[in-house]
Amino acid sequence: MISSLLIANRGEIAVRVMRTARRLGIRTIAVYSEADAGAMHVAEADEAVCIGPPSPAESYLNIDAVLRAARDTNADAIHPGYGFLSENAGFAEACHEAGIVFVGPSAGSIRAMGDKAAAKAAMEGAGVPLVPGYHGADQSLKKLVGAAKKIGFPVLIKASAGGGGRGMRIVHEAGEFTEALASAQREAMGAFGDDRVIVEKFLEQSRHIEVQVFGDSHGNVVHLFERDCSLQRRYQKVIEEAPAPGMSEERRAEIGAAAIAATKSIDYVGAGTVEFIVDAGADGANGPFYFMEMNTRLQVEHPVTEMITGFDLVEWQLAVASGKPLAVDQSAIAQNGHAVEARLYAEDPARDFLPTGGRLVHLAWPGGEGVRVDTGIREGDSIAVEYDPMIAKLIAHGPDRVSALQGLHGAMSALRLVGPVTNQAFLANALAHPAFIAGDIDTNFITDHEADLIPLAMPVSEAVIRAALAFILDERGRVSRANPGDANSPWGATDGWRPNLPSRDQIVLRDGDTEITVDLLEAGNGWQATLPQSAELVAVGTPAEGVEVYRDAQTLIVVDGLRQSRLTHVVALAEADRGEGAGGGLTAPMPGKIVQALVASGDAVVRGQTVMILEAMKMEHAISAPADGVVSDVYFTAGDQVDEGAELLRLAKDGK
Repeated sequence: MISSLLIANRGEIAVRVMRTARRLGIRTIAVYSEADAGAMHVAEADEAVCIGPPSPAESYLNIDAVLRAARDTNADAIHPGYGFLSENAGFAEACHEAGIVFVGPSAGSIRAMGDKAAAKAAMEGAGVPLVPGYHGADQSLKKLVGAAKKIGFPVLIKASAGGGGRGMRIVHEAGEFTEALASAQREAMGAFGDDRVIVEKFLEQSRHIEVQVFGDSHGNVVHLFERDCSLQRRYQKVIEEAPAPGMSEERRAEIGAAAIAATKSIDYVGAGTVEFIVDAGADGANGPFYFMEMNTRLQVEHPVTEMITGFDLVEWQLAVASGKPLAVDQSAIAQNGHAVEARLYAEDPARDFLPTGGRLVHLAWPGGEGVRVDTGIREGDSIAVEYDPMIAKLIAHGPDRVSALQGLHGAMSALRLVGPVTNQAFLANALAHPAFIAGDIDTNFITDHEADLIPLAMPVSEAVIRAALAFILDERGRVSRANPGDANSPWGATDGWRPNLPSRDQIVLRDGDTEITVDLLEAGNGWQATLPQSAELVAVGTPAEGVEVYRDAQTLIVVDGLRQSRLTHVVALAEADRGEGAGGGLTAPMPGKIVQALVASGDAVVRGQTVMILEAMKMEHAISAPADGVVSDVYFTAGDQVDEGAELLRLAKDGK
């Protein structure tokens, strides 16, 4: 029996595993990097061990450090969570050699499915249908280009050794293939240490449907029905649900049987997910389905399966890892209602879902019947740029799909999360979209409905400006009231008080690149303001009901329902330190590492040309030239770490 469990992971999955372990009376041990010393999963554990610097390669991916922590704390078993070492066959073997139970499948099963090319060959032998493609060992450019042409464009390049959308590129024509391949291989090498790829036919209208499977060491294998994960951005899942909308019972039985066949073909033990791509062009969820891959671990979206079946999958994992048989057979597993999960990320949908990071200034999770929140973040925490930017998963269960969607939309709307830019409003828009409610979904959903899901950015409204002004003035008043000696003296005031004249003041705000200068005039016990685009004085009172304002350093965040507006409060001394922005410069949109500088001083570039590649939060981001010009200076090279806002290179104006 397992009495002490080390969780070799971080964030929400570490906290979620601890929740079940605690209920079962199992002692929990957390590991953490130096960046996570104050993290929630560290505080939640019975014991915690620092295993290295912030870089995943030196901490969460460091097998020796994790095993040393397990030995030092007398852990019986290690739960790998998902990501990091969860599908590392070498880690599973190392645990076995160290006499520590690995809560997962055997190293052989991980290897069989961890290599996508080998997995597809195995599935072909098991009679599981495959997407037309090339999965061979010859990774030469000539061979891969030839395979793509034979398959027919568009094709999908996929990392052979991993998943999660990393190392994946869609290629629409032959001329794009070489650059897309190089980018996919770099990302695959960075994420998985392996740059091999496979090339498959890209299905232009598809559904992503996966089946939760479970095997034990006694030869029993069951499935716990399917999940639909078709709403994706950057090939990564955003909203998942169970069961799949529109799937017939006949197809449900067929895809479940195919998943069982795949699982049995590799003598699988533990929790796994068999993922299928469905050609949805003709018959939605009931179109032809093809094997994509098998994830040999617990999935991020496992809560929706737990909510429709009533089983705790982590409890099952721990029982199976202890050598126990599955507690139920297939006939005892039934669906109850519908569940939907949304992944809340620190990212900006308006900027192509660019990761944002930042500190959580205010946080209040929603509650209510049928609502579940899985998170590893608390108010005051910061989103570490070294790791995935997911903040939490919000899940709702109801007797049917409509009630589950309504429950999740209500929870998403009730959530109060202030600080980093997130995808909260985007998720709420998706959950309420008529096409999504109708079940008219495929993997193109976000692209097809982008205008509805991600409204165009608008200049801040007068109401937002007035709310920010009211906050600043109230803030000044609080400072004065906290220091009565100054509060009673007009000479110590922060406004523009002058003897025998109405007090005047000026507040400068910035909305992006637009500076907003507001002149204030004292009027009785309050203030009046002259706002931009208006010659009339307006009263500055308290913010409208329901509108809240928060400060994060010099940023004021005005919250009105799901809408959050950000204004920089320009303070003279801070602005003097800030200095002028460099004209003609290109800056880093987030902290990260330079992967490649594609231009040098003196190179001519055209608008939209990729000039540098930045890696941040486990993804590659292309930095493009904003206009035609000539590169005058390049300030960073491959391997350099850069801060957000750092000038990366400079384009000469007018070629000079």
